[in-house]
Amino acid sequence: MNHVLSILLCTAGFAALACAMERQQDALFGGALHGRTTIGLRITGAIALFAALGLVVAWQGWAIGLVMYSGHTSVAAGAVYCMLLR
Repeated sequence: MNHVLSILLCTAGFAALACAMERQQDALFGGALHGRTTIGLRITGAIALFAALGLVVAWQGWAIGLVMYSGHTSVAAGAVYCMLLR
């Protein structure tokens, strides 16, 4: 269950960070979003990634937790990348 939650948090974080980029804003929303919205997306993405890190480290400790977090971020980044390819 913790693997799924961590991967979902990482995916949400990377999706928010991707939506904060101008290129994806043009493709997804038809134009640039307001500056405060972009900053909010960046903060949300960072918080989601740190929450996933905290979850995994609390569950497995620093040694294995960081390795698991690296794997979860790789899977999540690949999923977000594939979604943006369209």
